[in-house]
Amino acid sequence: MTIKMIAIDIDGTLLNEKSSLNPATIKAVQAARDAGIKVVLCTGRPLTGVQDYLDQLGLSGDDQYVITFNGALAQTISGKILVRHTLNYDQYRQLQSLSETLETHFHVETESHIYTANKDISPYTIGEAFLVKMPIRYRAVEEMPANITLSKAMFIDDPKIISSAVEKLPDDVKQDFYFVRSEPYFLEAMNKAASKGNAITGLASDLSFSMDEVMALGDQGNDLSMIKAAGWGVAMGNAIDEVKEAAQAVTLTNKEDGVAAAINKYALN
Repeated sequence: MTIKMIAIDIDGTLLNEKSSLNPATIKAVQAARDAGIKVVLCTGRPLTGVQDYLDQLGLSGDDQYVITFNGALAQTISGKILVRHTLNYDQYRQLQSLSETLETHFHVETESHIYTANKDISPYTIGEAFLVKMPIRYRAVEEMPANITLSKAMFIDDPKIISSAVEKLPDDVKQDFYFVRSEPYFLEAMNKAASKGNAITGLASDLSFSMDEVMALGDQGNDLSMIKAAGWGVAMGNAIDEVKEAAQAVTLTNKEDGVAAAINKYALN
């Protein structure tokens, strides 16, 4: 097995339990990079929420890549957009209305801002803004510009409320959008064509790699599509059962340098 591209989720996978990079992980990623392997961070975050980690890993330029917003955007690390699967104003109105029916907090994200129509801003929205380093803008629904382009929408609330929302999603809405539960308190809605799996498949094709030459590592539901798409899917030891069942292998947890162990074992032999 020859691995030419490694797709790595960030939260719960690349990062340890303190949301930081372990030295062993940095060393393994840099060894893969030096061996000519493309290391692609695949995340629900925007580029602003990834840049610090890219810098620590020594990944930069137009010949290195990152997948953001759970596959809505694929771009070079220097910012050149290669793939864009976004949402428009009418879809925003549809999802905003759905959030009111489901009785959840709701916000949407562009490449540079988070927008919410909730006057009582959810602490989960505030936490997301801190995590991805984007400012929050309160805008009533009628104040949102009709030409806005959105990377994703998020239903954010207590995990029990989100679980209830998942069960209540209408079938017609599920046909219109790609839904993924990226965290117990996040239910994300995106363009139907957006997913980490579609993004790594398209990027591999652009780089003339077969999917048998791609390894993917992840832990949550938003990683499932890329675990299934990759020739060699690796679940973290802390992954949900559905990801472990879909993977070809299970590595150590993110507390135990599971990414480094997988890179050394499967990509660097």
